[in-house]
This record gives sequence, structure tokens and C-alpha cells, in this order.
Amino acid sequence: MTLGRCVPFVLVLACRASPAAREDAVVAPPASASAASAAAHVSTDPPASVDASADASDASAPDGMLWVPPGTFTMGADRGGEDDEHPAHRVTLAGFWLDRTPVTNEAYAACVAAGACRRSAERSARYERPRQPVVFVSWDDASAYCKWAGKRLPREAEYERAMRGDDGRTYAWGNEAPTPDRAAFGRTLDAGAPDDVGSHPAGRGPYGHDDLAGEVWEWCADDYDPYAYRRATADRGEPGTCTQIEATEEELRARDAQGFTGSNPIPRGCDRVLRGGGFNYDAHGLRATNRVHHPGRFRIVMAGFRCAKD
Repeated sequence: MTLGRCVPFVLVLACRASPAAREDAVVAPPASASAASAAAHVSTDPPASVDASADASDASAPDGMLWVPPGTFTMGADRGGEDDEHPAHRVTLAGFWLDRTPVTNEAYAACVAAGACRRSAERSARYERPRQPVVFVSWDDASAYCKWAGKRLPREAEYERAMRGDDGRTYAWGNEAPTPDRAAFGRTLDAGAPDDVGSHPAGRGPYGHDDLAGEVWEWCADDYDPYAYRRATADRGEPGTCTQIEATEEELRARDAQGFTGSNPIPRGCDRVLRGGGFNYDAHGLRATNRVHHPGRFRIVMAGFRCAKD
């Protein structure tokens, strides 16, 4: 992650996992939580430019999800970004379904109404529209929603696969620099907010997914492993165990390593991965290889999620 490019307010929560932050820590003025109670219906018809996979038919598509075909793709990069994005390596994954958009306020409210999810943290009315991505939810909140919906959180490698496709693109839409018609980014926390989901069709990923870059950082299933791309399991997109991760963190601290987490301190314990870039992040931070981490208990204004399904 590129801490130096974050706006000043972001230094505390968007780019730094502050050990003093509470489980329900928020950065926006309090307001009532969303009262919407019905899950959103999202069309599953892919754009005409998306090549349908022979492994999954439209008839079998779960509502609001698009198919990411099995295959081998390039994950990470050999240069640029931070050291935890290196090296570029080939990863082979099975096919999977992925929500076309981040989970919205109205969809999450249905889970709350069913008693399967806790309410998101209190927040400004700027984040309350039914079709905005839900924010102020922890990793556990996100996981609970996906389980209630009969799904799961995507793995980190799956998220990058959905962004990069088979051509190793720099951003979800291709190699062109981010622009306002492709993604929501570069906004301040004191005045900005994510757009309604699906508002940037020019920024769709290679398989038709919306908002993979910008809008909100999205929780992934994996523990954050600074050395994930150097492990024996890297070709499967799997991080090390929590024990291995903690040993790596000790090693990095012992040699005062820089560049693995921007200018953040090396984590202590096993954080969770977030991917995609948020509405308050800089353009370069929306690259498909960018990796961010926070303790799973954090509930943050720029963090949401989407679900996957085998």
C-alpha cells in the first residue's frame, strides 16, 4: 500500500492499523444507521464485451453474481508498489462466482432484519443511501453476511484474479490511468463518500464486475502475509499460517524493514487483507496488485465487502 499518497485524515484509519483503535472505532460524525430492509436485486446479465465461460451458464448464475473462470493468471508485480506486492508469479485457481457489486446498505439491512448480522456502526448520513456500499463493518460482520447469504468472502487471490483476468492488466478496466468515470477515488473523508454501486460502468473488470477498484476497500478471507508471494503455496494463492506470518513479522521488525506496508509499522498478529482501493484513496492506489491490511475487528468508514461462491 502507498501510505505517502493518502490524504491526511486517512493516515489514521485508511492506511494505518492503529493499535489504539477500538472495535467500533469510526471517523465520521454519528448518524442513524440505514433503515432499508430489502436486499437489492442486481442484474446478472454480463455486458456484451464479457465473454461467457463454458464452465457456467447464465441459467446457473446465482442472483447478482458473475462467473470468474478457472485459469492461471499473473498475481503481483516485479517492480512498483510495495515490497509485499513482489514478485510477480503465476497462480492457478478454480472458477468461482463473485458478487457483481459490493454489498449495499439495503442488502446488509435485510441480514440485520433477519437477526443474522449486527448493525453497522453509527455513521454520517452521507453513507446512508440504500444503493451505496455498506461501510463500518468488520471482517466478522462481512463473513456473517456472506454465510447468511449462502456464500463466503473471496480469497485475496480470487479478488486479484477478478481484477486482472488473463491479460495481467494494471487496473480492473485495463492499463489506462483511473478517471472519475471509471472509479470513485481521491475524495476527502470530511466531504466525500462512495457512489451508488454500479455507477462507473467504464471501470468494469474483465468479467463484468463493477467497483472492483475505488468505492470501498473490500475485506477478503485471507490473513495478511507480507511474504505470501514467497511461500511454497504462492502458486495456489495461499498465504502462510498465522504462526508463519507472526514469525515473518518478527523478522521484518528485527531488521527494521521498510516498504512492506508503506510507512505503516509492521503488524503484530494476523491482520486481514482488504483489496480494491477506496473513495478516499489516490489514483495509483487503485492498482490491482495493491494490498492493504487491518485487524479484522476494525469497523472503518472506507471498508466494505462483496461475497464469493464456489
